[in-house]
Amino acid sequence: MTITAGDYTLNKFGFSSLRRPISYFHVAIGFSSLDNCSCIILIHHILVAMRRPISYFHVAIGFSSLDNCSCIVLLRHILVAMRRPISYFHVATGFSSSAFLKGNPVTVGRLLAMFALFCSGVAAAQDNFDIRFETKVHYRNSEENRFPVSFPFPPQALPEGAQTAFLETVDAGDKVDLSTITAAGRWSWNEKLAVHFKVDVWDKYDRNPTSEDNKIDLDVFFIRYGEHFRATRVPLTPSFYAQIGKFAKFERQRERRTESYGLVSTAFNRFEDAGIELGFQLPIGLYGKASWTTGNPVFIRDPNALAGDNGTSDIRVPPNVNPDPELKTGIPILYDAEIESFDLGEDSEVGLGVGYRWRSEDNNTAFDILLFGYERTLAQDRGFHGSFYGSDLDLFDLGEVAGATGIRLPAEGDKKEELGANLWLNVGSFSLFAQAVDQEAANLERVGKEVELSYTFDWGLTISPVIRYSELDPDFVGNPAYPAPSVWWQWEKYDYGVNIDLSDSLRVIIEYADNTFIRAGREEENNETLVSFIWRHR
Repeated sequence: MTITAGDYTLNKFGFSSLRRPISYFHVAIGFSSLDNCSCIILIHHILVAMRRPISYFHVAIGFSSLDNCSCIVLLRHILVAMRRPISYFHVATGFSSSAFLKGNPVTVGRLLAMFALFCSGVAAAQDNFDIRFETKVHYRNSEENRFPVSFPFPPQALPEGAQTAFLETVDAGDKVDLSTITAAGRWSWNEKLAVHFKVDVWDKYDRNPTSEDNKIDLDVFFIRYGEHFRATRVPLTPSFYAQIGKFAKFERQRERRTESYGLVSTAFNRFEDAGIELGFQLPIGLYGKASWTTGNPVFIRDPNALAGDNGTSDIRVPPNVNPDPELKTGIPILYDAEIESFDLGEDSEVGLGVGYRWRSEDNNTAFDILLFGYERTLAQDRGFHGSFYGSDLDLFDLGEVAGATGIRLPAEGDKKEELGANLWLNVGSFSLFAQAVDQEAANLERVGKEVELSYTFDWGLTISPVIRYSELDPDFVGNPAYPAPSVWWQWEKYDYGVNIDLSDSLRVIIEYADNTFIRAGREEENNETLVSFIWRHR
């Protein structure tokens, strides 16, 4: 079928299953990819779409008017989408036809397609569209540290003249970084139905590996029906919600007082997952949550600002000889990494949570307790964008690497399970967040604990000092020649910081990360100072 729009003609599918006009949005993104579509064409079609009284977002998901769309109709379309080879869900999210059940990476083209999707409906729903922008610039001072490893790298895989490899600070010294430019918001169709999204451009501090991961990242994109109450918020009437897409784990701390993360949040729930989540909240304070998601792959990263470069193309031998990359490995821990697909197949994860909330009548005091657990089957390997290293089980056993027979972690089986508990407590201007997690991944057990305390002073300027303690205690030891022995070291981390709100749109955060760990019976450090300038615009 030939589709003509303006001065542009593209050959694509007929999409007879939609039974609606083919929109400029479809033409602009080629339906499944922007790889062969120029920015000029995209911008042209966005501008055209924004002048239409009925947006192409409505067309894309199969509704001519969302104002009169009931929950039943929406659920019908979602269910239809889950059964169609090219579905309404795929149109709305930009995934290709097999993505929903088989998995497909979130590409730059699809991220741009998301913006085309959102922008195309702004003119038709301006009153219900809320978007905010955020830019983060940092001064970073990372202490220089390096620790030798015993892995038998061949001479051509080491820097010229080196006798051994090292775990090293990712980017030591004084640096100024633009970490991210963010667009985030919500598009509400009515009081209960909305799309939530967050897109990061550049995203330097969330990239793993730092130098070769995606420079544009779709952090959040999900459709939610119902009322969702955040921690310590109690509904006046019984409520429930259902959401589908990519979203934060329900136990994650949503309002952090620092730009850095504690060891527990880094290891277990820093990154979003993709799938389906359901929940209910009762006026008596009881609430529950359940999720069926892709499950974050297990990989390695440094717990400081930069993840480190592990498995990047510039260290692969061949074709490289004696590589000495600018960005180093970091001193990494095991962590639940960023997902690369939407996949509810056999390796997907199931999560359950139950909790209780209470808030005083004067709203001065509130607390929230959540118990949660997750379970999934580890994959033999999950492809990782920008790294030729494997994840999940492939990360634990290096027996397939030439010369590395027997070099492995003491993994057994393929089950990944974790149990945890959260506590939120707010009393006036004082707040406390605590989390404990016990995880077993293929019989590799780790226990993590984290506590954050903060207090807010309103002295014309809003100033909030914060202190956080976290620890990570692995209960296993791998082969001494494993290339990242830091994954079984005992870690402690203190984060000291202060937030200064200079205006409604400008915040400065000054913080110091005090990392200590036990290596060969000796206490070592890898500390970092971070000063962040955060500009927000709504």
